[in-house]
This record gives sequence, structure tokens and C-alpha cells, in this order.
Amino acid sequence: MRWLVILTIVATLTGASGAARHAHAQAATQPADPTARMTTRAATAPGAEKEASKDDRLSVTRQALTVNGRTLNYTATAGTLSQKDEAGKAKADIFFVAYTLDGDGDARGDRDARAPAPPATRPVTFVFNGGPGAASVWLHLGTAGPRRINIDAQGVPSAPPFQLIDNEATWLDATDLVFIDPVGTGYSRPAQGEKGEQFYGVKEDVQSVGAFIRLYTTRYGRWASPKFLAGESYGTTRAAGLSEHLLEKQGISLNGIVLISAVLNFQTIVASGGNELPFALYLPTYTATAWHHKRLAEDLQRDLGRTLREAEQFALNEYTAALMKGADLSPAERDAVAQRLSRYTGLSVDWLLRSGLRIEPGRFRKQLLADQGQIVGRFDSRIAGFTADPNDAGAEYDPSLSQFLPLYSATFNDYVRGVLNFETDLSYEVLTERVHPWNFGQGGFGYLFVADTLRDTMMKNPQLKLLVGAGQMDLATPYLASDYTISHLGLPPDLQRNVTRAYYPAGHMMYHDAASRRQLHDDVANFIRASIPAAATRERNDSRQEAR
Repeated sequence: MRWLVILTIVATLTGASGAARHAHAQAATQPADPTARMTTRAATAPGAEKEASKDDRLSVTRQALTVNGRTLNYTATAGTLSQKDEAGKAKADIFFVAYTLDGDGDARGDRDARAPAPPATRPVTFVFNGGPGAASVWLHLGTAGPRRINIDAQGVPSAPPFQLIDNEATWLDATDLVFIDPVGTGYSRPAQGEKGEQFYGVKEDVQSVGAFIRLYTTRYGRWASPKFLAGESYGTTRAAGLSEHLLEKQGISLNGIVLISAVLNFQTIVASGGNELPFALYLPTYTATAWHHKRLAEDLQRDLGRTLREAEQFALNEYTAALMKGADLSPAERDAVAQRLSRYTGLSVDWLLRSGLRIEPGRFRKQLLADQGQIVGRFDSRIAGFTADPNDAGAEYDPSLSQFLPLYSATFNDYVRGVLNFETDLSYEVLTERVHPWNFGQGGFGYLFVADTLRDTMMKNPQLKLLVGAGQMDLATPYLASDYTISHLGLPPDLQRNVTRAYYPAGHMMYHDAASRRQLHDDVANFIRASIPAAATRERNDSRQEAR
């Protein structure tokens, strides 16, 4: 079952040349002593804590980025916060990277503007990936942070050495950002003598990450700030659990949650015996994938949007009805469904009949380009790679993941030391097995389901907004499965208006596509603005004018 769990993408670490990185950092603290377990750092950034805990290791740097003629002066804080129980006993050291806007320089050239953005009006977004076992580096260096991996417009990385570049689509112009690595991922570790099992589970993870958010909010004076969560893949599962935990246990009410490549109901993505649901929900993603690889009939290749609407209607109606009938489906009905399936997937009628009209995602990935000896990616089905045995039904690897893990790992490792000035000899765990076995809390029965938790939170906090973003070529968390879950939340009509859905012609990490990355930025920025009360927005604008 573990492959079902590791849904995210995550990656880690490194950047361009060290010299270019050091030039990018404008004012940095001295590197932390890699041999010392505890190093005290006094934070100097506006809005930061006046005195760091003696058990924390923090590096604070001042930096700047120009986006569309506007200069963003910001403070980067990288390091670990010591998580303790009420008796003061250390439980874990949690690694994070935070970016907070210092001033609001603009096209007039106010590069030295350092007036702090008022915490009461400046939004803050807590960001994490999923896995379980994934660090936050994917969203960090892929789309939201001020620096990003250098890939081409279609999302294809170059050969090493890899580099980071300024991110023209950073979310920092709309919100402060705090990237969190849950215990066991990144540089986050249980404290000495503490067992990892107390962090490695659905509820355990929510409690730990929730405690970090409360601690950061307290230390950095963000209780009055508009607050958001942003999670990818299993990170959306975590976000749903956090929404209620923060409200009920920590007294933190969220303005909004960004769900990227969401999975709140695992029954929608696990194509296993006795569960017919995923076969229909994956179908439009098969169609989008076949369209990208030009495996559809000419009329379906003309307009992806129209083709997907047609495939969705078939999937939710005739195809679902055929799956429900099982052996009671007549031979004539079976042949008719096979013909339609072939039309929307590019697979042969004979193969579909032999497969019982049920297309398992791994087999689709192997079968679509079998005549070329290639396999399509799980996280991004636009990407194809070579396969050693085209006749083997199993998908032996994911070409859309294997190319990116070294890219993220190398760039982050260079960036965290060369620019953020945080030093450690620990291995940065991008996607780790150390958090397994993961406690799903299901008692061995059923599928993990957290959609009801999110629904209940929205009932209790009717101001909470959702932005649900999905890639149309994502074979890990297909977009129709996300639609199905959101449509079945059971929200009253008034609260249904709090949900915004967005779609991108790319994969699980839709931000690897340049146009989708820009669109995701705009969608997130507009969502954040719309989720903050108008009075707070006016106060923020007034504060900026006074600062200038």
C-alpha cells in the first residue's frame, strides 16, 4: 500500500553557483556551527522574535527580488525550532524556511524600503508537501518561494549541474511564506531519546505540525495576521486535518486553504478489488494523456477542453453504469463500452476487453506508448521514459519523478548553505522511508477519508475559503477524483460558494509548466486577496502609503 501513500513529490535541494548565491544574499548571519547541536540565533528581522530560544538554530538573511518592476525586500529565516512539551522536555527539532516581506519597494526604485509590513494585515501562509515522507522543497523551489529551479517552459530539466533562478511567479508578493518540513523529513528529527512513532501517523502528524504553527505564530507575532495553509498531495490530507485541529485545539482560525493535487478520500484513487470508483475517475486523465501524446482520433485532438468534457460525461454516466453491472453487462453493451473507451484512451478494443473494461493506472502508463518501448509518468503523464520490457504489465519507475529528485536535492543543498547560510551535516530527507510504517488510523479497514473533517471545519468557520488546483495530466491524484470529493463534501449552498476550483494542462506539479506556474500564482494571489476582509485590506494599503 505504500505507493498509494507516497503521493507527493517532494524533492530537495540545491542551486546555481556558490558565488552567484552569496551575491544574492544582501546581509547574512554567520553560519551555524555544524558540530553544535544547539546554537542560539537572535532574529533581527521586523516581526521576528526578540530573542531566539537557546535550543533553536536559526540563520537570518536580508534579500531582495524584483518581480515585474516591483522590488520585494524580504527577510529569510532558515533553521530549526525546538518543539517541547509543557514540562519543557524536547520532543523534536523542526526545520523551516520563512520569507517575510520587509518593505514594499516598487517600480520607482525604492530598493532600500525597509518599513515592516504590519503583521496584523500581512497574510502568512504555512506551506508543506506530502508523502508521507516528503519535505516541503517541491513547493518551495518549484513555485512559491523567491527562487526556483531552472527548467524549460515545458518543465524539462537540463543536464547537471543544476541551478536556481529568480522566481517571477513567487507568492511572496501576496503573502509571507513559512515552509515546514514535518518530523522525519528535511532536517527535522525527533529529539534525542524520542521515538519517531509519536510523529508518524495521520493524527500524530497533525498534532506535531499544528504545534509548530502555534509556536511560530507566537514567536513571530502573527496571531493577528490573516492565515492560510497550502499543501500538495498528501499535504492536502494534512491540511484538512490541520484545519479542524488548529481551530479546536490551538484557537487558530484560518482564512483559506490552498489544496494542490488534492486527495481527501483515498477510495477515489486506489484501484483495488471491490472498488470500482477510481476506474471512472481516472478516465479523463487518460484522455488528456492520450491527447498530449497524439493518440486520439483527429476530431478529439482539436480541442482539449471540449474533448475532456466529453470524456467526463462518458465516465460519469455510461462507463460508471457499465462498471456497476459487472457480469450482468450484456456482450453488446460490453462491446459498445469498449469502443468508447478506446476512443477516449487510445488503447485497443481487444486489450480493453481482455482487461474487463477496467484500466489500472500503472497498466495504462505502460500500455499507451508500448509500441515505442516507453512508459508515461505518474506525476506528470506528459513525460515519457524508456522501459526495459514493454510486455511487462507493471510500471517499473516514474520518469516524471526520477528526473526531478536530484534536481531539487542538489539545488536546495546549495541554496540552504550558500544563500540562507544554514549549516548542518544532516542529510536533507527529500522523500524518505524513515516515517514508515505510517499510522493511518483505519484499523486495517476502509480507506483514509478526511473530507468530512474539512467539511466540519467549514461549518464551524463559515468564512474559510478553499482553492482546489488540479493538473489535467496527473496520474497520481486525477482531477476528476478531486472534483468528486469536493462535490460530495455535503456543504450547504451558501458554503459551496467558498470553494474555487482551478485546472491546469500539466501534471501533479503543474507549476513545472511555465504558463501553469504563472496561472497558479495569479489564482493563489487572487484567492488570498478575496479571503481577507475588506477592512484589513484597506488598513494594509494605508500602512504601505504611510511607510512610503
